[in-house]
Parts: sequence; C-alpha cells; structure tokens
Amino acid sequence: MENKAFYITTPIYYVNDLPHIGHSYTTIACDVMARYKRLAGFDVYFLTGTDEHGQKIERMAESKGVAPKAYCDEIAGAFRRLWERLDISNDGFVRTTDDYHVRRVQKIFKRIYDNGDIYKDKYEGWYCTPCESFWPEGQLVDGNCPDCGRKVEWTEEEAYFFKLSKYADRLLKLYEDKPNFIQPASRKNEMVAFIKSGLEDLCVSRTTFKWGVPVDFDGKHVVYVWIDALSNYITKLGFPEEDDELYRRYWPADFHVVGKEIVRFHSVIWPALLMSLGIDLPGSVFGHGWWTAEGEKISKSKGNMIDPGKYIDEFGSDQIRYFVLREISFGQDGDFSRLNFLHRTNAELANDLGNLLSRATAMIGKFCEGLVPLPGSFDDMDREFEPLATEVLANYVKAMDRLDFQSAFGEVLRLVGRANKYIDEAAPWSLAKDDAGKERLGTVLYNVAETCRVAAILLSPVLTKGAPEIWRQLGLEGTPAEAGLAAAKWGGLVPGTEVRRAEPVYPRIDVKAVLERDAVEKADKEASKSKEAAAKAKESKKEPAKAPAVDEPMPLITIDDFAKIELRTAEVLEAERIEGADKLLKLTVSVGGKQRQIVAGIAKFYEPAELVGKHIVIVANLQPAKLRGNISEGMLLAASTPGHEQLAVLTVDKPLPSGSRAK
Repeated sequence: MENKAFYITTPIYYVNDLPHIGHSYTTIACDVMARYKRLAGFDVYFLTGTDEHGQKIERMAESKGVAPKAYCDEIAGAFRRLWERLDISNDGFVRTTDDYHVRRVQKIFKRIYDNGDIYKDKYEGWYCTPCESFWPEGQLVDGNCPDCGRKVEWTEEEAYFFKLSKYADRLLKLYEDKPNFIQPASRKNEMVAFIKSGLEDLCVSRTTFKWGVPVDFDGKHVVYVWIDALSNYITKLGFPEEDDELYRRYWPADFHVVGKEIVRFHSVIWPALLMSLGIDLPGSVFGHGWWTAEGEKISKSKGNMIDPGKYIDEFGSDQIRYFVLREISFGQDGDFSRLNFLHRTNAELANDLGNLLSRATAMIGKFCEGLVPLPGSFDDMDREFEPLATEVLANYVKAMDRLDFQSAFGEVLRLVGRANKYIDEAAPWSLAKDDAGKERLGTVLYNVAETCRVAAILLSPVLTKGAPEIWRQLGLEGTPAEAGLAAAKWGGLVPGTEVRRAEPVYPRIDVKAVLERDAVEKADKEASKSKEAAAKAKESKKEPAKAPAVDEPMPLITIDDFAKIELRTAEVLEAERIEGADKLLKLTVSVGGKQRQIVAGIAKFYEPAELVGKHIVIVANLQPAKLRGNISEGMLLAASTPGHEQLAVLTVDKPLPSGSRAK
C-alpha cells in the first residue's frame, strides 16, 4: 500500500527585502510539519519560494541600477542560504521568474479567460505599491492602505478583471461546508464579514509596468500578482501541462500556511480562481500571528529587526527553531524576547532534555559498564512510565495534526520532566550500593534511557541537530527520523545497547555573559553613532556651504509679456496633503477676501501646518487645472536649486492685505 500524500506550502516570499524572523517563522513551522508527516510515513511534498514580479521590484531594481532579474537572483539566493542554515527540508523552491512558471501562468490566465471569468475594462482607483494591492475608496483607512498603513496612489489604466463577485455565494458555502478551511476560527469570521460587505471584481493585469508575466494574447498587459503568485502552488506541480505527475500525486494541498495579513488572498481570491479552473480546493488555509520584539512592532526604522542568522551563529539552529514554535500558540501573536529565548533554551533544552541524556549515559556508564540494562523489578513509580509515554504520544499526534506545536512539544517535555524528577525520587546511586537494589537499578536506568529515545523521535521534526545526537549517544544506529513515529512506542530500546557518552547535546547558556556582551555591543553602536555625528558636525563647520549652481537664464521678455502675469499676495488659511500623491499639498488661500484652492508640489519640503498663516505670492490669473481630482486655481511662487534639493516658498516681509498686486 502506497503512503498517503501530504502537501504543505509556505507563501512565496516577496523579494523586496532580505529574509527575517517573520519569513523564518512560517518556514520553520511548515518544515516541522513536513518532517512530522514524513516521520508518520506520509509521502510529503513541501514547497516554498519567492514572488519576484511587480512594480515595486521594478522600481527597486532601477534605484539600485541593476536589472530586475539580477536583483531577484540576489534576494532569492539569500532566502535559499538561510533555509539551508535553518535545516529547512523543502522538496521544491519556486521562483515566479522561472520559465516553467511563466509559461504555466500564461496558460492558467488564458483558461480562466476562455471560461468567461476574465474581461477587459478600465481601472480607476487607489493602489498600494508596497502591498501590490488595489483598494476601493471605502476600504482605505484614513486615506491609507488598510493592510500596511502606507500612502496609496491614484491609478488609471486599462486592465483585465476577474469576476470575483461571481463566487461570493460559493465561497460562503465553502466556509460553511468545510469549517476548518480557514484556521484559526477567528480568521474565518473576518473573511465571512469581508465577503458579506460586498466582493468587487479583481484587477488581474497591469499595463503601467513591464516586470511581470506577459499576457500572451495581449502584449500590452502583464499578469498581476493574484494569478501570477498564487498559481505557484500548482505550477510547481506541473499544472496545467501534460507533465503533471506531481500535480496528480499531491494536489490538493493539505495546508497553505501564511501570515494572517494574507489570509484573504488565500481564502477568498485563491479558491475563487480554483473554482473558475474547475479543480479541487486545498484542505486548509492556516493564518498564523505576528511577532513583536521586546513588546514593540518590528520595523527597520526602529532598528529592532530580528536576524535569524545571528541567533544561529550565537546559539545554533535548533534553539531558534524550537523557541519560535514553543514560545507561543501557533496562530496567535507573540513577543520575541531575547531574555525569554535564553531562559527557555536553558530550561527546556539544556536543563530538561540535555541534562536527562547526560545523567542517563553517565549512570549507565558508571553502574552498568556502558550497556543499557535489562529492566528488573518494578515498583509503582516505575510502572508509571509506559502508560505516561503512551498518553504523551497520543496527545502529541493530536496536537501536531492541528499544527499546535506548542502543546505537542509540551507533551514531550512532560515526559522528560517526569523522568528527571524520577531520578531524584528513585536515587539510582543508592540502589547501586547493594545487591538488593541492583535489580531495580536496571529498571530505573532503562526507563530514563527509554524516555530519551522516545523524546528524540518526537522532537526530531524540530531538533534537527540535537535529536540525531541524542540517538547516537544512546548507541542507536541511523536517525530517529529514519526510525519513524511507530518506533516511539514504549519499550523499543534493546537492553545491552552500548551508550556513547559525549559532550552535552545542549550546553547551558551563560545568560549573564550574553547580557553583558549585548550591553557592550549596544554601547559600542551608540558610541559609533555619536562619533559619526560629531565628525559630520565638525566637517560641516570646517567647510562652508557651497553656493548652489544657478540655472541658465531664460530668453528675455518684454514688459508687455510680464504685464500679462497677475501676481497677488494671498494668505494661507488651510493646508493638507492629497491622499495618494506624495508631492502634492492642497491649500485654501484668501485673495482679496475671496477664497480659492491651489494645489502645489511642495509636500517634500513643507508640512501643511508650516504654511498656515503665511502671506505668499501667487499667479492669480492662471488657467484652472485638475490635479489628482482636485481643482487648482492658481500657482504659488517658490524658489529652488537646479536639482530641486532645496525649495522655499516666496513670502512678503511686511503685512499687506491679501490680494495686493505684486509688480
């Protein structure tokens, strides 16, 4: 009988930045689940990869002076290298720039188009470049992107649209018929509310940039992210081409594991696309929570990014893998505290698991000539272990199957903790003192060693370095992963096996020394910043500012030409930013007692509040113009350097009634 297939995916990560703890968290979780299913005998396919198209990537590559593909190659390489260091066991790595993906996405787009679910129209609305998302006016939050909170841009372009609205009722029925399709349940409630608020058709092509999969039957368009990126889960398996053996073997996916911010894309857009294609839907979309760092939101600007590579260098890959899945319940938000990391690593990996192995091998070496003893007589506490281990195994399996890693590992630690306490209660060193106690000594030491063996199997999905080392020190051949989940049944350790005592598998971390080192590094960084600031200040005093270059003079005009321009003073009454336009401010000014509106491209140089109350000079007889949907009834005067690095609005130096003529 063939092993049952199991297919799990991470989202494909956008290459706008290097991999960080958020990417690592999702990938570690999927890796642990994939390893667990292999342990249980499943035929597993685990997919991850990178999302590499879009306007943002095109702009970032241009800003760095490189071709988009070269930029993507660099970042995709960084993801691969980190996954290797974290012992990620993915079976596939998809890049949306891969030739096979491009070809298959074109076929998927055409199939949906031929089904009548894609049509051409014009898009007018707000667009968030960082999120690559279109937003209706009503879904903006304070005029900003509801997902990332950043500014949106007004976009008008011809586009193809997917009939997402057509699938609203089918999606709601899907959630009703398959209650576990969206996990945790709180995410499901959000999606139901989102659909019931009204689904709009989805823009699925762009014409304002070229870095994307070309629509092969309309060369002006590139396929937009929803079809391009989401389709990776089936294109990597061969769909929709004839060479689709992987697709037939593994689809539908059992789990799409994603961050909670993209649950909507995977539980609304993705199943609707699959419905249009007429293929099976995935089993579940699981949206996990976010990390904060020491209680604060993680961001580059705060300088509190958590670098998994640094933790691997300092402590090892097992420690970071274990901590992120043990610290919080998967699905909930959590805080990444460095002190908590140190304490949990010491308490559970060093003191509990590592110490139990060290005590077991030491006592077997000392009292049993290094050979696992045959159990002898039993008392009540000795008999606890087999039923406890059986219970732990059953609870572990249930927890792992629902991605409750925290509880699953907690069960294993319950068995390990009982064994450590058992050593103190049974006192094998006392049993070894006389012949009467030696028969029971074998039972005690066997139970302790067998606990280590069972723990090695159950923790092997997460402790990819330590679990095989525990196995080796117990004198066992192969690895716990090769032994399989069935081997976790109590009693599998063969008496007479020669243990191989070695260094502690998880040495204790000197927390005080680490914190002292952290303090020194922090002080050095602050001193370096102060030194740089002082050097810059000194340099600015030493070298006087250079006079700005002067623009070449314009052609001469006559006094009659100048007389055609009506320059008047105006008082700024109100000023505000225009949503979606980084450069524009909207001013309400008083000119001779009458109010008018002026739109000016000075947002980079002035905060709105700075302008209120100023008496400026405007061109009062300029033909009105519409800028970003706002009427501008004049132009203010400003001076700037040739490269526009500096700009200053022209004001009058004495109070004059607004509307006074400038001559």
